[in-house]
Order: sequence, then structure tokens, then C-alpha cells
Amino acid sequence: MAEGLEVALTDFQSSRNNVRHHTQEISVDHLIVRRGQAFSITLYFSNGSFQPGLDNIIFVTETEDAVYLDSEPQRQEYVMNDYGFIYQGNKNWIRPCPWNYGQFEDNIIDVCLTLLDKSLHFQIDPATDCALRGSPIYVSRVVCAMINSNDDSGVLNGNWSENYTDGVNPAEWTGSVAILKQWRATGCQPVRYGQCWVFAAVMCTVMRCLGIPTRVITNFDSGHDTDGNLIIDEYYDNTGRILNNKKKDTIWNFHVWNECWMARQDLPPGYGGWQVLDATPQETSNGLYCCGPASVSAIKEGEVDLDYDTRFAFSMVNADCVSWLVHGGREQKLHRDTSSVGNFISTKSIQSDERDDITENYKYREGTPQERQAFLKALQKLEARRSQGSLRAGSQPLRPTPRIQEETRRLDTPSLRPSDIIQVSLKFQLLGRPNMGQDIRFVLLALNVSSQFKDLKVNLSAQSLLHDGSPLSPFWQDTAFITLAPQEAKTYPCTIPYSQYSQYLSTDKLIRISALGEEKSRPEKILANKIITLSYPSITINVLGPAIVNQPLSIEVIFSNPLSEQVADCVLTVEGSGVFKKQQRVLIGVLKPQHRARVILTTVPFKSGPRQIQANLRSDKFKDIKGYRNIYVDFGL
Repeated sequence: MAEGLEVALTDFQSSRNNVRHHTQEISVDHLIVRRGQAFSITLYFSNGSFQPGLDNIIFVTETEDAVYLDSEPQRQEYVMNDYGFIYQGNKNWIRPCPWNYGQFEDNIIDVCLTLLDKSLHFQIDPATDCALRGSPIYVSRVVCAMINSNDDSGVLNGNWSENYTDGVNPAEWTGSVAILKQWRATGCQPVRYGQCWVFAAVMCTVMRCLGIPTRVITNFDSGHDTDGNLIIDEYYDNTGRILNNKKKDTIWNFHVWNECWMARQDLPPGYGGWQVLDATPQETSNGLYCCGPASVSAIKEGEVDLDYDTRFAFSMVNADCVSWLVHGGREQKLHRDTSSVGNFISTKSIQSDERDDITENYKYREGTPQERQAFLKALQKLEARRSQGSLRAGSQPLRPTPRIQEETRRLDTPSLRPSDIIQVSLKFQLLGRPNMGQDIRFVLLALNVSSQFKDLKVNLSAQSLLHDGSPLSPFWQDTAFITLAPQEAKTYPCTIPYSQYSQYLSTDKLIRISALGEEKSRPEKILANKIITLSYPSITINVLGPAIVNQPLSIEVIFSNPLSEQVADCVLTVEGSGVFKKQQRVLIGVLKPQHRARVILTTVPFKSGPRQIQANLRSDKFKDIKGYRNIYVDFGL
């Protein structure tokens, strides 16, 4: 009987294979290959040499690639790029926040594998969990649940309280690497703290490291529909102040999630490609705080009954908003707005620093019959599901059911605004850019489009908002009495001094100004509001000399205190994958009013190619003055 060959040594040719598979930045010592691409290994036998025709070696492999992108520029952007931008602000002032994803930094692959092993799925049934790790649908849901810590020893604790004394203010982070390494170094204790853009950025790092094409998405005026009826209810008092919502429905000033590219064999044809995954812990999905993958194509078409969490994702981009006036214990409906939710849905462009608006991927253009038809389809599917659920349970649905016939009439006949009835419009207009540390100047523009005189009483107010839409106490109020002749327009000037708003600002630097107007002897109310994001001057980063691998490089960072008061506890953080081995922290201390300062840092770049340096300055008065600089590191000789 012939003796079988015995393998004495296996050479995985890690360095050569990893270069071919674009994983050499992760490691050259360990074999890391991508699906669907050939690789070579060499076997050495201890009891003879391999003889073709006589000896046989059989390899069994499965290389179906369910996450394959056929565009090389897209692969470079959504898998290989280790830096980018996350868009913040509001729909009228969109600003890019630089971020260091760092998916190829030392030990990040090990952190990602640890994250999979710490999931509840692996802890309960390791064999099944490992067998399912070839499915991007399964892996994405596991990672999504593990980025937040609501169910398990996940990476990040969420905090929207404005109290971050026992952790890091979410606005201060500039990259994922420090977060992931801290999580692992502390025995997988959740890192404090994160909000939506931090959850999404860290998930992007993990998914790109695992080879799944991923991008970060920002949705401005993002709906959070808690009762599943595709309606966001907002409540105001008679001063125009927005009230805490007793239903907990909110419109987030912006919300950030991920899209991952994958095939969806579990869905009907046409629903593969980009999928929404949202790691921010808002609602549970099959008992865990995760959301998705929900097909972007299914969201656009109103197919809210398809897996996973498509109904919730649909409401984030296409719910209707109903405004209510609360007075004397009663609620008066002001207006139903079909277009206020889901604006300027944004992501970084491919191989560019520009913003790419992808709103049309999620919904048909507002005001078109196709958009209303998709909304109606979604309502009908929700109604059908609830009816089936109540029949099975033998009881009435627990949540309020939309009246479909009434909804159909509304689709054909758009609801009238109170301003259409009174024939007066109110609108805010800023007088110059609202900069932190300066007075905010604006006007209320009142326009009478009727042929009659109009006497208006307008209550104005201002209050800070958190970016998730939660209102803080009002800090400014005014009342205007405006008489308008037929077809006349008037402006009412307003000023909010810095001394009045400074102590009431949240970290998000959001102020909502509102006007609630009424005409004498008429019950209708006119509501106008505007969200203002206060801006800071950015940090300037200069590279002093050529950037070459393994050669010293000096970097100048210039920053200033934009306020007319002294700030203390100033800390500058600087990082950049391939440029700095770890995040740099420079204690600045006190900065005098309007003072400008500079710091010189010296580093030795260790990776070639396009790189980005990110910087953040925090103090006791502000937390997130940011800046970035793109550089190219030459390989040298």
C-alpha cells in the first residue's frame, strides 16, 4: 500500500499574496486574502517529493464573493481608503468633519476579530456563528450590534445627555483607531462616549477591514418614528417654542449611518447593492440594538416589509411631519409637511474630497407622484402587517393604525398651510454668517399676498437643540406687531447677543429660532422656524518640507481662540494613519481672547501614498474646532 505524503512545512507566501490581494498594509507576516481571487502556497513534504500523475492533492474552497464591486475606483474608495469625511451641520450649512478610519493600522484586524468573538451570537453558539461568517448579511448584523454596547460588551457607550465628565465628548473624536484600541486594551469595556457619527465611523473601519465595501452616510432632517406610523409629530407652545415630544418622535438635525455593498439572495431580484446599516442604538431588531441591512432600493420603492428594518429606514428619509400647537391642554393641528424629512443625503465622493448628494437613491423627488405613491405603498404594507398581527393575536393592534382612505385623499390633495388661508407668509433670513462668539443678527420677513390689510401678532423665541432634535430651554423671546398693506412685505430685525446665548449652547452649537404668528380674529396660526449652526474658524495644518517614508517630517498646526473671553484646559489632538504611529496630544492650557497660536510636531511617516492628517482643539468653552490636511508621502529611495 502506497504511503501518503506528509506535509512538513507550509509556506503561505504571505508577503507576495498580501500584495496581490491589497492587504499588505494590514500585515506581511500573516496570510490575509480576499474572496474570489487566486493565491499561491508552497507545500514541503517530509517523506518524498510530489510526483505529478502519481500523487494527488485536493483543496476544497468556497470563493463566492457576495460583496464584489466591479469598479476599481469604488473598491479603492470603499475598501482601501483609510480616511474620509463625515458630514455634519444642517441642511443650510453642511460641513465636512475629517475622520481617520485607520482600518490598516497595527492590530486593528485583531480587534475586529475579537469583536466578532465577543458578540452574543458567538458566545451562545460558536460553531454556528463561525459557519455563518461567510455571509455579509450575518456579519453586518453582528458588527452593527457590537458597535454599540446596549446588549453586550460592545465598543461604544452612547450618550446624549451633555454630561461627559467620565469619558470623552463625542465631538472630540477624530478617528476610530484610538476607540478600537482602547476597547481592546481595557478588556473590551465600552468606550465612553459616542453619538451617531462615531458609531457609523467605527463601523466603517471594522467593515472595511473585513473587506466589505462600506461608506458613511449623513441624512439631514432625519426622522425618528417611534410608533411606526411614518409620521413625525412636533409640538409647539404659543410662543413658537418646540416642546419635548411626549411620543418621543423627533427629527434629528442630522443622522449618520452606513451603507454596505452586498448581494441579497434572501430578497427578490433588484434589491442587492447598497444596504443601510445603523449602529446607533435607537430601536431593537430581533431583540438586539441594530438596524439593517435594509436595501436602499427597497427603501426608495416603499417595500417596507422586506428584511431587515426597512420600515424604520424608510421613516428616517421619507416620513411626513405634523406640527401641533399645544395651548390650554388642547392640541391644534398646524400643518402636515410631506417634504421636510430626509434632505441632502450625503457621502464622500469617490477619490475626491467633494460631497456626493445621493438623495435620489433613497426616494423620488419630493412633490412628484412617484414619491407619494411609494409613501402610500409603505403605509398600505404597514396596515396589512398590523391587520395580520391583530388577527393572529385575537386583539386590536397596540399601535395607532393610519387611516388609509384619508391618506389617499391627502395624496391627491396637498394640505393647505395656515399661511395659504391667511395669505401671509413668514420667513427668517440671516444677516451674515453666524460665527461663534459673535451676536446673531437676522430678520423676520413678513409678506402679505392678499388684497386686504393684515394685522399680525408674532411671538418669537430661540432655544438650543441637540443634534437628535431634543430641545433645551428657551433663552430668548420677543413679540412683534406687524401691520401689512395689501401685497406689502416688511422685515422685523432681531439680534441675539453672544452674552445671551453663550451659556445655553449645547456641544452641537445648534439654535432654533421660531415664529408663531396669528391674525386678529382668526384661529389659524402661521409657524416659521430656522435652525442655525454656529461656526468656528478651522485649524490650519502646514507640512514643512517633503513627506518621505522613514524620514523626519515637521508639521505646523495653527489654531486660535475665536471667543472674546479666555478659555482654559485647551488640548490639541493630531492623528493620521501612516503618518503618526498613535494619536498625538498636546496640552495647551490657557488661550487668551482671540489669541492665535502655533505648534510644531515632528513625526516619521511609515506608509507611502495619499494620507490625511486630522486635528481637533478642545477647551472648557468649546470641544470641536477641527482641521485637516491631505498630503502625499513618497516612498523614497
